[in-house]
Amino acid sequence: MNNDHYSFKDTLMLGLMMFALFLGAGNLIFPPALGQEAGTSVWSAIIGFLVTGVGLPILAMITIAKSGGNLQQISQRVGILFGLFFPLAVYLAIGPLFGIPRTGSVAYEIGLLPYLANGPTPLSLLLFTTVFFGISYWLSLNPSKLVPRVGKILTPILVTVLAILTLVGIIQPVGTATAPTGAYETLPFFSGFKEGYFTMDAIAALVFGIIIITRMKERGIQDRKELTRRTIHVGIIAGTGLILVYLSLAYLGSTSVSLLGYQENGGAILTGISQELLGLAGLLLLSVIITIACLTTSIGLISAFGEYVRTSFPVIPYWAATGVVALFSFVMANMGLTQLIQFSLPMLVTIYPIAIVLMILTLFEELFQGRKEVFVGSVIGAALVSVGDGLEAAGLFEEAITNFYMVFPLYDQGIGWLLPAAVGGIIGYFVSHVFQTSIKKA
Repeated sequence: MNNDHYSFKDTLMLGLMMFALFLGAGNLIFPPALGQEAGTSVWSAIIGFLVTGVGLPILAMITIAKSGGNLQQISQRVGILFGLFFPLAVYLAIGPLFGIPRTGSVAYEIGLLPYLANGPTPLSLLLFTTVFFGISYWLSLNPSKLVPRVGKILTPILVTVLAILTLVGIIQPVGTATAPTGAYETLPFFSGFKEGYFTMDAIAALVFGIIIITRMKERGIQDRKELTRRTIHVGIIAGTGLILVYLSLAYLGSTSVSLLGYQENGGAILTGISQELLGLAGLLLLSVIITIACLTTSIGLISAFGEYVRTSFPVIPYWAATGVVALFSFVMANMGLTQLIQFSLPMLVTIYPIAIVLMILTLFEELFQGRKEVFVGSVIGAALVSVGDGLEAAGLFEEAITNFYMVFPLYDQGIGWLLPAAVGGIIGYFVSHVFQTSIKKA
């Protein structure tokens, strides 16, 4: 193993890059909304949010490192066909079928639309997304330069702008926290836990993980234990950044009710706070924050998809794979994003619990000697609930599904799949002893 070309500076740059990639527009609007609803219970709620909103993505990064940067290898624990189709579903759902087109659409709505006197027009959207996805493709075209471009340039801008807004909000708060509402009145921690879970960032971490591992391998690290150790360091840096941002935004949200009233989404809260604290400059800063956040996420997703294609289908050039993804995302952002979300959200809801189960089992596979039956049983148990959740998200059989799954523990918290997955894994473990099977590590 040769680590001569890898230094702490590389770890720092990777950590800053991962922080920026995680901090998409959605992550910026969840905490302010949580802050408004949690009110005086904001700190209990945000701690719950951090457990799942930061903890799960870091665990996902470690899982990918432990597997050598290969989601396919993790998935193959269940079976060959599952190992082919599940990673593809993950990359499509978080990439060109949802995540990437949404970055362009959100950046347009918050970064440009407020300044258009005539409101949204097809031409303005076309021009904006042309530039947006053109830059995304260009910056992702050379993956070896992704770390310095994002880590050294875009991340400092993002952090600086957020710091200005937060410091002003602390020095000159727009109001005081009010009483908690809804579920935050009685169970603030678990309500925040659920909100963090629904960010679905663990899937994004599984996708972004391939970028981290590839960059480390390029710098001379090949041993999996060393990859895992270095990835933990990267995760700590990225996680620390996310924690500071989430704490700051949740605090700003908690003090905004007296000024703005209760808003439908965190975007409106951020807009109102920015204008109140900094006037037009605040609105401009918010536009910069959202646009850069969306851009870094777009770059990361396009690059990750290109790395996945290059690994799985070596005959397809990286530049071609990323070009097709960028072009497809550009078209969808202009033509069919609403319909696309309606299709892809049920897909995300279905695969998310399965992805978490694969993560947990991979991290602790030594406890059951990596037995295939444990993986199969747990995935089947999780899928029994997650498929129903996907159908419900698609608007199919909603009442029947809710009535059926309400008997499952923790279903109200969005993790009704947990017990069936555990039971399935236990059954699989005993079945494996009958056949005396185990999976040998690669």
